[in-house]
Amino acid sequence: MFARLLIPLYAIMSYGVFTVSFLYALGFVGNYVVPKSIDKPVELGSPANVTAAIVINLLLLSLFAIQHSVMARPAVKRWLAKFLPAACQRSTYVLLSSLVLLLLFWQWRPIPAPLWQTSGIAAWLLTGVHWLGWLIAFASTHMIDHFDLFGLRQGFSALKGAELPNHSFKTPLLYKIVRHPIMLGFLLAFWATPVMTSGHLLFAVANTAYILVALQFEERDLIAEFGETYRQYRRRVPMLVPRLFTRRRTGDDRSSRAVGAPQ
Repeated sequence: MFARLLIPLYAIMSYGVFTVSFLYALGFVGNYVVPKSIDKPVELGSPANVTAAIVINLLLLSLFAIQHSVMARPAVKRWLAKFLPAACQRSTYVLLSSLVLLLLFWQWRPIPAPLWQTSGIAAWLLTGVHWLGWLIAFASTHMIDHFDLFGLRQGFSALKGAELPNHSFKTPLLYKIVRHPIMLGFLLAFWATPVMTSGHLLFAVANTAYILVALQFEERDLIAEFGETYRQYRRRVPMLVPRLFTRRRTGDDRSSRAVGAPQ
């Protein structure tokens, strides 16, 4: 019983660290409130070695990408299952991802040289798209199962002695428009800024490259898990960019829709 109690406490602690990292990310990327952001060093006016800053920032981004992707692979999950209870695995992934992200924020080297800058209506529009991106990313986690995605549901299932919830394939709301709305939200938040500095551009480009590569591995895993259901979903729903116009479906298309992913 004591072990069963520790698992949900661990899940809550992991979720707490995630919450801190997510809230800090809002200020970090947008240069709001936080003492150190993507363009603002702790000591204002401190000189920066641009070459060293680029190298350190790329190493930090690579560390996050490696941890985030490697731990998500099925083979690594099976290896971790030898050491961790199943109910702890998602919380561990969330905890380590959040800690690496906080390390990135802490050690990031701003390169504040502006590349382009907008003002007036254009600046307000870009700021609105920036916040829309964060809203899309966060809301999309709730459209599937926010508490399962971040390990809380597994932790409390262990407390009750219940089996872990099964994952069913579903495409609610934004998932009918794009296959990865969480990643779409992040891309909007990273790129929509009234002032694009060299450091911000480095952050946006590196994260975009990582997202595009990581999604290839994730889609491969989803096909392995859901088979033809996910293949049909891929055929009718774009990955990241919504279709402005939907072509008229033929009889074959309508048949495919009928046996596709559960709605």
